Amino acid sequence: MKMNLQRRDFIKQFAGFTALSAAGIWTIGCADSTKEESTRQNSAATASNEDIFKPLFFKISLAEWSLHKMIFAKELDPLNFPLKAKNDFGIDAVEYVSIFYKDKAKNTAYLTELKKRCEDNGVTSVLIMVDAEGNLGDTDVKKRVQAVENHYKWVEAAKFLGCHTIRVNAYGEGTAEEVKQAAIDGLGRLTEFGIKNEINIVVENHGGYSSNGKWLSEVISTVNKNLNTNRCGTLPDFGNFCIKYKNGKWSDGCEEEYDRYMGVTELIPFAKGVSAKSYDFDEQGNETRIDYKRLLQIVKDAGYTGYIGVEYEGSRLSETEGIRATKALLERLGKELVR
Repeated sequence: MKMNLQRRDFIKQFAGFTALSAAGIWTIGCADSTKEESTRQNSAATASNEDIFKPLFFKISLAEWSLHKMIFAKELDPLNFPLKAKNDFGIDAVEYVSIFYKDKAKNTAYLTELKKRCEDNGVTSVLIMVDAEGNLGDTDVKKRVQAVENHYKWVEAAKFLGCHTIRVNAYGEGTAEEVKQAAIDGLGRLTEFGIKNEINIVVENHGGYSSNGKWLSEVISTVNKNLNTNRCGTLPDFGNFCIKYKNGKWSDGCEEEYDRYMGVTELIPFAKGVSAKSYDFDEQGNETRIDYKRLLQIVKDAGYTGYIGVEYEGSRLSETEGIRATKALLERLGKELVR
């Protein structure tokens, strides 16, 4: 529907431009002020037409978590996620969530079918968000190594599907320094496996120490320095900056939050992807909790030109409405920032 509106607007603007040009043939003898006004209107029309087709400085993908309610309710088969992204939202790049494929990571037949559906419909597989495979920042070395090995299958699945990245977590219990050293080791081991498979290993600010931009950037920087690589990176999320939850429970709300604008600034230099988390929107289409324009400016200033994933997590709008609202906001602000 949106493309139709844009096309209709373009036709109107083009017709106006043509009319002005035709009028110019019959008004050669008019005053200079009339000519200047005609020129101004023609220039404005041309600029407006160019804006319609002006590319964004980033590409848009869809995070599967945006449809988690639909998937959990069995209203959407994860195999059809790429098709829904393309057909319903006009998004031709997808980010998978491992828990929806938890018993499929080594199922070649299943992955082949998923890959085929993407290829048949012109959809790019960007990354896999991996959860519930153990803590890569576990201070117990045996548990940490096991967690690393648990992620191997997802690295291999990502490579098979054509993704460039898997997103992992840097959880662990202990002091900030203890978990930092454990995470450097765990991520380092996994990144070595990622290097062999040409897959990036990235960490999202996802609660706890990982939502401290300074802490996480130091972890990533150290891993890359130790391995002489840039395969270990970040997935800055616009919304996940809670360092401490009330009563230690996510459901009770956030007690201590890291400054999201500082956090994204610290994490974007290592980014292999960006997650545009959204919760709700006002009547003008702006996100009510997050200054999207400010964050996108930070992303642009860092020279990032990769995928920004739509990840709607609100409750007032339906998942479908939330995805469309987030995409529309990214497109509107993205065009404003490239003028």
